[in-house]
Amino acid sequence: MKLAEAKAQFIQTWGSLGAQWGINRTMAQIHALLMIMPEPLSADEIMAELNISRGNTNMNVRELINWGLVDRVLVPGERKEYFTAEKDIYKVAKEIARERKRRELDPILKTLEQLQEVEGDPKDKHLKSFKDSITEINKFAHQTDKTLNAFVKADANWFYSTLMKLFK
Repeated sequence: MKLAEAKAQFIQTWGSLGAQWGINRTMAQIHALLMIMPEPLSADEIMAELNISRGNTNMNVRELINWGLVDRVLVPGERKEYFTAEKDIYKVAKEIARERKRRELDPILKTLEQLQEVEGDPKDKHLKSFKDSITEINKFAHQTDKTLNAFVKADANWFYSTLMKLFK
């Protein structure tokens, strides 16, 4: 396989994976392109490489910056903005986990806390069933939150050694 074909396949595959991680396909493809490039790229270069519009490029680069996956880079002597992606896959995974926790898990935890305060007759079997279910889901969500927090705070060596212990 030639490099151009391998790059295209990686970008397409990362785009599909990104969609599973809560990132839209184009956003993930831009991220993939920036991860494999040895030097920062301008928006024009990203547009040309991926054959996407300026608006799509700008919107997705801005969102990648918000996610903490891409940085603006100053290139001496250039007026254009250039962009680069974090290349350490462990750091990438941590940023994705942190952002998904903020966007998805944190609002669920808040809602679950509110739902535990439901009022009604304590003898009502429907109320009891509802409260029991919400309590169990809340316990699971809080455990997930603790696990994600540990992952985000952990260094790579601790994480990998802990992960390997689980599979022994």
